[in-house]
This record gives sequence, C-alpha cells and structure tokens, in this order.
Amino acid sequence: MELLTIGAFARACGLSPKALRLYAELGLVTPAVVDERTGYRHYRRDQLEHALLVAWLRRIGMPLARIRVVTGLSRPAAAREVAAFWREVEADVAARRPLASFLVDHLTGKGPDMTDTPRPLVLRCAARTDRGLVRPLNQDAALAGERVLAVADGFGPSGERASSLAVETLVDGPPATGDVLGALRVATDRAEASVRLLTADEPEPGSGTTLTALAWSGSELALVHIGDSRAYLLRDGELTRLTHDHTLVQAMVDEGRLSAAEAESHPQATRLVRALHGSADPAASRPDSLLQQARAGDRYLLSTDGLHRVLPDDVLRAVLVEVADPEAALDELVRRVHAAGAPDNVCCALADVVAA
Repeated sequence: MELLTIGAFARACGLSPKALRLYAELGLVTPAVVDERTGYRHYRRDQLEHALLVAWLRRIGMPLARIRVVTGLSRPAAAREVAAFWREVEADVAARRPLASFLVDHLTGKGPDMTDTPRPLVLRCAARTDRGLVRPLNQDAALAGERVLAVADGFGPSGERASSLAVETLVDGPPATGDVLGALRVATDRAEASVRLLTADEPEPGSGTTLTALAWSGSELALVHIGDSRAYLLRDGELTRLTHDHTLVQAMVDEGRLSAAEAESHPQATRLVRALHGSADPAASRPDSLLQQARAGDRYLLSTDGLHRVLPDDVLRAVLVEVADPEAALDELVRRVHAAGAPDNVCCALADVVAA
C-alpha cells in the first residue's frame, strides 16, 4: 500500500497541511496511518478523491458541518445536496444585495438624495411591546423618544428590570447638535453600568439584556447594538438589516461551520455571546456602532427576536411598504406575530424620516 506524506498529500489535493490537520480532527479526512512516536501523518493515494471533494466543497463556501453530511452520501444524493446548497447561496446573495448598495452609499456619502449640505430631518416614531401568547412575563422594553428609538430584550431572573433600565437610561437622549454617536455610546455605557449593578447581587448570575438603539441629530443617525435584537432600514423599497446577531450560531455561520439555514433550526439559536450583563469580560459587553446620513423617506425598524424570528424578512418588508402610518404598521406586525403563535415577547419600534 503506497502511503503519501502529509506534505505530498496536501500538494496533490490542494489542501494545506494545516487544513488537513483540522479536517482530521473533525473526521472529514482521516489519515491512514499516524506514527505513534512522532505523530506524523500518512495518507493512502485512494483518499485523494475524497480530499479533493472536501476541497471543492470548501471552495464554494459550504460549511464544514454540511460537508460532513455530503461526503457520507451516495454520488446522486450528494449532487442533490450540492444543488440545494447552491440555491441557498444564490438566495443569500440576492438578500444581501441591498446591504451592499447601502454600504456603497454610506461609504461614499453620495446617495441619490444627498446634497453637500445635509438637510435637517424630523422623525415620526412609534413603539410597541407585547407579552405574546406563551411567555408568562414580558421581559422586552421599547422607547420612542424625541431623539432616541430603542428596543431591549431581557433574560434571566432580572431580565424584565434589566431591559427597562437599559431603555430608561437612554430617555434623555443625545444633544440636538454635536457628536450624536459619541453621546449614544456614553448613554449605552451608562445603561451597561446600570445593568451590571442590578445583576451584581444575584445568587446565580445570568441576567442581562440586549439593546439596539437609534439616535439622531439633524440629518445624522447613530446606531448602537448588542445582542440579537435587530435594526432594519427600508430605503427605496429595499429592506436591509443593519445589525449583526451576537449569538453562538451566528459566530458558527461566520466561521463556515453552519449555513444560515442550519442556524435557524439550531438548538442553541438564541444563545448570546454578547449582551449587557455582569460579565467580567469587557468584550462580552462591547456594542457595535454605526453613523450614517439619513434620507427623507427612510424607514427604520428595531425589533427583538420575538418579532424577526417569527416573521421572515419578506413579510417585514411587505408590511413596512404597504402600511404608511408607523402606529398602524407596528400594530399589523404584532397582529401577524400573534397569528403565527407569538411564542416569545414581541417588541418593535419604528421611525420614519421626514424632511423638516
């Protein structure tokens, strides 16, 4: 039996030795022989076809967990699985196209409605929070203030108070002029300190809250986000998600270990890796932030996962496009969640951007 060294096998199949070591740990490409004394790995030549398949599947972006499934199938079944995966990729690319367009406008500052002198804007706002049909308590909180829009989703024994504290800290909002993003970050730091103080005396730490907040000054909009609540922008009929979920499964998707479709049904889909809580790790309470120029006609939706885990993006977009009044739009979203069973608390806030 001819054996190839790991270096020769790597060159033959196009995978690096580092990748081969990882795939051996995951059971995807197992060495034929491992020297007990040196740990050096050797492979059979007839393993090349299998390793090449793994390499090709990685090149099209297939997550490792799904590759494990595909390589265990018959050739016809594997072909059907690859075709299904590629349909998902194409759908995902189409869904992300509005975000790419938004980022081009955001980074160039030259959207079609922008001028060299930003126009002052007024926002018409509304907020809703609802217990849902299953949970005994409502741990969500919402705010639609003069210059701040926010939603928070509490968790743990003190979750209801944690979410309320987070949004109450933002009530005064940033000043009407000046560094709106800096002011929102400072307010978020105060919210984090309030939640930390609340949870300090808990016998079993585990309470906290997500927070997604939008603040504005003139034509500038600042966004701060931590957790799995979300912010969406409806612009020119296209719905774009502005936030990235801070969850374990989203991290696995980012690493290529899960597909987006697999993440939706994962048993730990709601496990957070970042939130406002009493963690000793500063990174676990660090929010994302964004500053952009708003346009008249923009519509912003903030939601906790009790809304967006029940209603898919196409339904959110349809309601936001079809129902003009902010209050009525939120009522319709909550109604549709109830029609789908409302398994969690529902919280949403909406802001329409109008030229002053």
